Amino acid sequence: MASSRLGFRRTGMSLLLLAAGSVGAAAQPASPLPALTPDIRRIEETVERAKELPNLRSLIVSHNGTVVTEQALGGTRLDRPTNIKSASKTIMSALVGIAIDRGILDGVDQRVASILDRSIPPDADPRVRQITVGHLLSMQAGLERTSGRNYGAWISSGNWVRFALSRPFVDEPGGRMLYSTGSTHLLSAALTRASKRSTLELAREWLGEPLDISIAPWTRDPQGIYLGGNEMALSPRALHRFGEMVRQGGIVDGKRVVSENWIRESWTPRTASPFTGDAYGYGWFIRDMRGHKAYYAWGFGGQMLYVIPSLGLTVTMTSDPTEPSREDNHIGQLHALVADGIVPALLPKQEDRTGRLETEQSAAPEKPL
Repeated sequence: MASSRLGFRRTGMSLLLLAAGSVGAAAQPASPLPALTPDIRRIEETVERAKELPNLRSLIVSHNGTVVTEQALGGTRLDRPTNIKSASKTIMSALVGIAIDRGILDGVDQRVASILDRSIPPDADPRVRQITVGHLLSMQAGLERTSGRNYGAWISSGNWVRFALSRPFVDEPGGRMLYSTGSTHLLSAALTRASKRSTLELAREWLGEPLDISIAPWTRDPQGIYLGGNEMALSPRALHRFGEMVRQGGIVDGKRVVSENWIRESWTPRTASPFTGDAYGYGWFIRDMRGHKAYYAWGFGGQMLYVIPSLGLTVTMTSDPTEPSREDNHIGQLHALVADGIVPALLPKQEDRTGRLETEQSAAPEKPL
């Protein structure tokens, strides 16, 4: 994709969010920084450090819609689909937001049992009927996780939706964050049943067509429902184009794709990750980088999409999807590339207080599938 395809109108949208753990906080617009010319020397130095990471496969950086650097590493092609792993959850969040805007889903307070009732076992805990679309988006369903050590048993079951809904409760609906791909799969099932169309069809029409990106078929469960929250394949450029659309408030090439209100809702902290302490909204993690809010998608192994609206910045990184990122602190190094390398290249000099790229002090534990 040529750089001109990424040349969207700059909206200067930024959100000031409350601290992690504050539930239902309303995001407010913030004034953007004055336009700055990126420090190309610093970007180049960051690229050289990125090339030293053995698992990194691509790096794309754009500023105000203009590509600053594109790097294909380890034999990767930037236009070739790659497994974005759990970054798929961020794509699913966008699909849910579009479905709500189109009236296919009632809203985040809709109880998922109203759509998936026939998949709920007769002897299920009554609390399963209290779970809302919002609870699933923010990983606060309260059900025992189907990720981590439970992932294999879940995908080996004959009915992934029923299996996820029959898990015992380990917290109340709306309680602490319980990271679970089963929760996002329930959203895929809800979209499929409510729309009477597959999640792949919806993704292609609602995102693929307006963004002019290809979305290939991916894993389906035994009932034919596309896996929600894992295994989706997008090229690095396609993932980046999605990020640029979100950065600009849901508009691409003058066309509305996702409502700006949904992006605000998605970027509002509702809980905190037990793995990193970072805030989590609807499919997006949130952390501070040099005083600027960074909203990011995170997939196993280091499939990353960062959006920092106050700097007009979008960064996409893909990594070897078969290698966990905790042993060598790969995820910490990816965060550091952005926070200590790319972000300072866009800051006024007085805001840049670090003269070298550093690996984060502590390794972020690997998020399960």
